[in-house]
Amino acid sequence: MTEETDALRAMTRILSPHCRVTRTSGGALIADWKRTRFLGMTAADLQKFADADSAEHAELVEGLVQAGCAPVHRKQHSDAEVGLWLCGVHLLIQTVGFGRVLRLLSLAAPAYARSDPASAADVVPLKKSVQSHGHRSWFVNDDCKAEAVTAFILLRRRGLPAVLHVGAREHPFALHAWTSSAGLSVPDADPRGHAFTPVLSIDGGGR
Repeated sequence: MTEETDALRAMTRILSPHCRVTRTSGGALIADWKRTRFLGMTAADLQKFADADSAEHAELVEGLVQAGCAPVHRKQHSDAEVGLWLCGVHLLIQTVGFGRVLRLLSLAAPAYARSDPASAADVVPLKKSVQSHGHRSWFVNDDCKAEAVTAFILLRRRGLPAVLHVGAREHPFALHAWTSSAGLSVPDADPRGHAFTPVLSIDGGGR
């Protein structure tokens, strides 16, 4: 029973928010209410999922995509899209404040995460685009907060795991924000060689 519960939780994490997973007497029901599509899983299927490794999880999600119960992953955002997001995020931070923007992340950055881990190939193009726009734009002017929030939102909207950090250093006192994914940071976690200690970390969906 415990393994089945763990499997249901894992499936819910992988498929949320696109599908709802409900326990039934014979296993589980995966429901995509938006597109009115449903897929049943037996207790044996749940047990197999509970015992599966990450590769088998990815295979299951691929089957759900083919069955119409999960969306296909979004492709890489274009350079122009990244620039528009960065300027929009920067303007929002200037208007309502960084703290309020962090509380709004759940609206823009879904909690859904792909079963396959993020790779450097997923993150490097976004990192280059975000930092290039941030450096060239007089409006953004290398605002680390806007760069970190933009990277977090765009990675999460592609279903990739990302964590947004706000860090501090004591001497001289300063604050810095960055998003980490696949072992990379956007912007750099230690600009100009200065190390920052994370005091706040936000995972998927702004939590």
